[in-house]
Amino acid sequence: MKCVLKKILENKRSYAKLPLFQYMRDSSLTEEERLGFYPCMAHFILSFGDINKYMLREEPAINLYQQQVNNHTYEDDHHWPWYLEDFTKLGFDHLCSPTSWMRFLWSDETRQNRILTYRLAVLIAEASAVERIAIIEAIEETGNVLFSTMLDLAKAIETRRGIELRYCGEFHFGLESGHSVGSDHAEIAGIPLDEVTQARCLYLVDEVFGLFEAWTHELLDHAKGHSLAFSSTKVTISI
Repeated sequence: MKCVLKKILENKRSYAKLPLFQYMRDSSLTEEERLGFYPCMAHFILSFGDINKYMLREEPAINLYQQQVNNHTYEDDHHWPWYLEDFTKLGFDHLCSPTSWMRFLWSDETRQNRILTYRLAVLIAEASAVERIAIIEAIEETGNVLFSTMLDLAKAIETRRGIELRYCGEFHFGLESGHSVGSDHAEIAGIPLDEVTQARCLYLVDEVFGLFEAWTHELLDHAKGHSLAFSSTKVTISI
């Protein structure tokens, strides 16, 4: 698996340079403006718990690698309530009616969020336990880029508003190791792969990063394309 982890690191370096993360680092904008994409990612973030519970996880585990996958899912399947908690604290509950929200979440504007979920499901369904570890490693590194970039924004908002942002801030970031839970880099790197499985894992890594890249472009389009009016208690975004 060592060469697969190397491929993931290469993709991560490119991923971190994508326009969304440049936007998030733009100090000419307020922290709230740089988090303007937050409502747009709701569909995928809430679906991610199901990806862990019902797609990655298989019980009983058929081998040690699937048990490793399962162990990771037990940690990652319940982060979405913190997303909703921060959603409220950031003021996004005031956006629009429930009907308008559902229309927005299933609109063309947010199609990449849905596509990300559905295509990950297909990749996972066709993957062996070892290949699922490669998928998890790739997903974890995309998350590491997002949450590490988000962290300073959350800290600034927390200080200014006197709130704790558990999803955007230190609480969540401290749980995001960048690797599957219960495993370290050396252990994962030591997983033996035959030639066919290695090729499959490399393919899956590229596919995962490609899906997440398209997702970041959609998030950025949303952040840039909507009118935001912030205060300490309310955010208004025309959807």
